[in-house]
Amino acid sequence: MNFIDHIRIEARSGKGGKGSAHLRREKFMPKGGPDGGDGGRGGNVILRGNSQLWTLLHLRYTKHVIAEDGAMGTSNQSSGLSGKDVVIEVPLGTVAKDDETGETLFDITEHGQEVILLKGGRGGLGNQHFHSSTFQTPRFAQPGEPGQQKWFKLELKVLADVGLVGFPNAGKSTLLSVITAAKPKIADYAFTTLTPNLGMVPYRDGQSFVMADIPGIIEGAHEGKGLGLRFLRHIERNSVLLFMVPADSNDITHDYRVLVNELKEYSPELLDKDRLLAVTKCDMLDAEMMEQLRKELPKDVDSVLISSVARIGLDELKDKLWKLLHRPVEQRSQFPEWSA
Repeated sequence: MNFIDHIRIEARSGKGGKGSAHLRREKFMPKGGPDGGDGGRGGNVILRGNSQLWTLLHLRYTKHVIAEDGAMGTSNQSSGLSGKDVVIEVPLGTVAKDDETGETLFDITEHGQEVILLKGGRGGLGNQHFHSSTFQTPRFAQPGEPGQQKWFKLELKVLADVGLVGFPNAGKSTLLSVITAAKPKIADYAFTTLTPNLGMVPYRDGQSFVMADIPGIIEGAHEGKGLGLRFLRHIERNSVLLFMVPADSNDITHDYRVLVNELKEYSPELLDKDRLLAVTKCDMLDAEMMEQLRKELPKDVDSVLISSVARIGLDELKDKLWKLLHRPVEQRSQFPEWSA
């Protein structure tokens, strides 16, 4: 699989270089005094966001990341060179966690954003710093600080404007393939999609927004069923959630509420996001059946009837999504607790 969204790495920053204890000795200056330079700083381990990456695949076999040590100070008050930093390029949406405690340390969400994962050790002071009127010949210098070493978890949470939420085989991948240039795997069986797929949805006047096809979740996903925890993680970063339930469902309202409940059990904050319900595969319904279906849909969420194959309702869908994406924060929908 080319999509990797979770890895463990061991990072080690560089240790600082030793200060120099050199004493100046020249032909006409046999007792020139201390002139030892400072040691160089150890290299840092840095995370940097890269919008051209969409997976952690390039780090799959990088288990150990080691920064360079600082160089020792030299004579003539010359400081040692700082150790080279190691920069780890990661896709946007990457979260760095302490592997031992699980604590979230950093969140990379912007291109070019840099955070120091581990700081290199400071270089030791040369003996020139310990010279005084009463102690004129210090023959010692500071050692450099040791570097840091720790295991980290890097988790990727897909960043997108709209996230598709639904049971397996609800038509999510088909919709993405129709309204974007993405080419996800599509087949008539459950769990066709095993990794998130991203696509750019063109809109009016040359505008666009990003849509993410999240692998299908099942009842009990928040407990880890069906790899649910891996899939649910990617929903956290989407601005708007598009719930998708097929028209041939035995109970569309029930299925919708099961999906909402899975999100609530995983993270109650997900219920604060704007949402829209799309009833898919409506090409199998005539006008009368569609009208009857509208009356049976949940009343607490806006809905749209679509068919990706027959291109039914797609313009209306994009209009509704665009309106939700650009609605002021103070006008965001408030969903009643019972809907979850």
